Amino acid sequence: MTLHDAIIQVLAQKKSAMTSVEITNALNKTSLYTKKDGSLIKSSQISARVKNYPHLFLKTDGLISLKSKTGIGKTISPVDRNKTSISTISAKPSLAVKMLLHEKNFKTASSIDSSVPDVPGLYCIRIREPKKLKTSFSKVLLERNHTIIYIGIASKSLKKRFLGQELRAKGHGTFFRSMGAVLGFAPIKGSLKDKKNQNNYTFSIKDETSIINWINENLLVNWVAKEQDLNGIENELIKANLPLLNIAGNPGALQELTDLRTKCKMIASGV
Repeated sequence: MTLHDAIIQVLAQKKSAMTSVEITNALNKTSLYTKKDGSLIKSSQISARVKNYPHLFLKTDGLISLKSKTGIGKTISPVDRNKTSISTISAKPSLAVKMLLHEKNFKTASSIDSSVPDVPGLYCIRIREPKKLKTSFSKVLLERNHTIIYIGIASKSLKKRFLGQELRAKGHGTFFRSMGAVLGFAPIKGSLKDKKNQNNYTFSIKDETSIINWINENLLVNWVAKEQDLNGIENELIKANLPLLNIAGNPGALQELTDLRTKCKMIASGV
């Protein structure tokens, strides 16, 4: 990834103008871009790159912003197809995918509560050590030669969907329910009885806390801000990587996971 691509991503996630120092700190913290010699990025480099790409960035009163209102890819007209712009850079799925899956960009699940943006995007979840899962699941990850356990999208808000529902049990997170089932937790018997939706089982507050603690201790996460073609990119990523806990659209979906979720549904339904 180039430095200006990384600056674009930082501004897109922030969704507001930033100083060169703020951008520098964000890049050094997330490792979206790393220098060949391994040294830290300097704010003077950010200022120089912004100056060299006036078609991408605006600098007013010391604040840097994107010429696009969102910094997230838009449709490119035939007239503009050969021009370098924020649209042509951000609209390439390969760029978003590269940033999403780059292992250096992943953070501990325990460290992100204040940094997940309230914007649409994609997210990816890895496990630090597959052996923390039961043997049947860790063996599959070993065979697939990666540590990706879930890939998802937030059509409206990464903060609400990814952080709130999937990692913190604030709502109906598909990943959270699967993670709880895989860890051996079960919902309260009959908690879904007489409920219209018989799928969204939940765990007791005590068990939710235990699952969240396990997530914070064992999982690494990353996300990218993006608005367009989320479903298409998600589908391709799932087919290419066969994430352990994805079921829908996953050619490598595990029957054991489906069975565990079905068992939880039956318990919650009072069967």
